[in-house]
Amino acid sequence: MTTEKPSAMSSNKPYLVKAFYDWISDNDLTPYIVVDINVYGVLVPMNYVADGQIVLNIASSAVGTIALGADTIELSARFGGKLEHITVPYGAIGAIYAKENGAGTSLPIEHPSGEEVEMLEDVPQTDKPSKKQKPSLSSVTSSGDDKEKAAKPKSKSKASLKIIK
Repeated sequence: MTTEKPSAMSSNKPYLVKAFYDWISDNDLTPYIVVDINVYGVLVPMNYVADGQIVLNIASSAVGTIALGADTIELSARFGGKLEHITVPYGAIGAIYAKENGAGTSLPIEHPSGEEVEMLEDVPQTDKPSKKQKPSLSSVTSSGDDKEKAAKPKSKSKASLKIIK
C-alpha cells in the first residue's frame, strides 16, 4: 500500500465566510465582518480604522455592490457620504457575525506567504493595487477637505460625539 503525501489544501475561509454570509442574510439579519487592515491586499478607508481593524456592514442593502469572489470580497459603500471601493482578502477577516444577535464565528487571520504575494505582484496592473500603495495597501482615504471639515466642529454647537469601539 502506498502512502502519498497529500497536497496542500486551499484555505476554507472563503467557504466559511460565504456560508455565514448566506445564513445571516437568509435569516433577515445584518452581516458584519471584522477586518485586520495589516493583511496584504486590504483596501479600506483609513479614517474609519481603529486599533488596526475596521468593522464593515456587508449586507446587500447597505452596500452599492458586493462580490464574494474566490480570494477577496469587493464592495462599494459610502463612508461620510463618499463612495469608496473596498477590497478585503478572506485572510484578513477575523470574524463574521449578525449585528442583531452576535451569531457568527471568529476566524484566524491568514497573512499570504511570500510566494502568494509574489504571485499577486505578477498579476497584470489592472488587477492589482499600484506599486505606490504596496507598503500600506490600506490607504483609501477621503479627500483632505473632508478631514478639515471633520476636524473643525461647528461654532454654534457645543455637543460632540465620540465613537468608541
